[in-house]
Amino acid sequence: MLNNLKPRPADKILVLSTLFRADDRAEKIDLGVGVYKNAEGHTPIMRAVKSAEKQLWNEEDTKTYTSLPGDAGFHQAMADMVLADSVDRDRISFCATPGGTGAIHNVLETIQAAHPDTTVWLSNPSWGNHQSMLNHLGMKSVSYDYFDAEACAVDYPAMLASLQGVKEGDVVLLHGCCHNPTGANINNTQWEEVAELLLAKGAIPFVDIAYQGFGNGLEEDAFGTRLLASKFPEMMIAASCSKNFGIYRERTGIVMAISADAETAKVTQQTLSHMNRQNFSFPPDHGARLVTMVLTDPELRAEWAAELEEVRTGMLALRQQLADALKAETGSDRFGFIADHRGMFSRLGLTEEQVIKLREDNAIYMVGDSRINIAGLTQKNVPIIAKAVAAVL
Repeated sequence: MLNNLKPRPADKILVLSTLFRADDRAEKIDLGVGVYKNAEGHTPIMRAVKSAEKQLWNEEDTKTYTSLPGDAGFHQAMADMVLADSVDRDRISFCATPGGTGAIHNVLETIQAAHPDTTVWLSNPSWGNHQSMLNHLGMKSVSYDYFDAEACAVDYPAMLASLQGVKEGDVVLLHGCCHNPTGANINNTQWEEVAELLLAKGAIPFVDIAYQGFGNGLEEDAFGTRLLASKFPEMMIAASCSKNFGIYRERTGIVMAISADAETAKVTQQTLSHMNRQNFSFPPDHGARLVTMVLTDPELRAEWAAELEEVRTGMLALRQQLADALKAETGSDRFGFIADHRGMFSRLGLTEEQVIKLREDNAIYMVGDSRINIAGLTQKNVPIIAKAVAAVL
């Protein structure tokens, strides 16, 4: 049986990580994998999370299962953070999942169960696993224009023109903030216009929000998601706690599905729980418990929010430093967009050949489309990167 299996294409980012680890050059620089790193190249446990973990260790007295959709306290804490009071809670169905990826998978299976022929619209480009999961499930997908590769900015007129093709019942996946892989995001006015267009089309928004707090701030980054929740009768949300709580390996995510009314929400809840049961039964609880403790304890929440803000402003400073260094090296404002982008990523607009040359000649590792992880920058390596990039132009 197993000899009938076909080789699967390797994940390009994970292949890049393997190449980086095998490189024995001391000066190598990793701008590939999308995890936050501090100036020492370490992904630390956030202080509030560590405090909550110590408290949990002392207080927890059982490791029995939670419920199929996870802990209700986690659901409400995440709804407070992501949605605030934008929608009546009795219209929301919840499901804790193994990370944001698990949440996306649960949402897609729920869409498929509700309407197998649904078309899902993805931005071009989008996170690679979006398309991969759609393909895996055999779902229809269409891309909408989003990014101007020459200007390294959102091509908003092209985005609107593409979305004119959306039909009633289509699902449109939007990045809630900090677009991955481009770092280029629509502004609040554009969110409002996109919302009105999709509402008129009878589309269903699906928001993937994985980086809340990394862009313009916790509240600011939730603007688009809350706006859509306040306007649409139906909406799907997949949220991740990996980045903004620094708990990558705990695999902590959540689905929040908004139905037109409370009665429909009950059936939606049954479906979300059923999907969990079919895929993995009970969701991981440790990370969810930590998130709940941090978000509901005023002191822990304040400490966490302050540290998250340090991370956010630190990445903004690194963005500005790299943009300035590239301007000094190239004598042009070509890379000014780096300072304007938000989140962990930007695409530099380099060719794959230039990316390979940077890796081979300078031990600078980035994804083939020239996406860089801003958190991989340091004050020490920014001048090195800028000089090397200028040399391959």
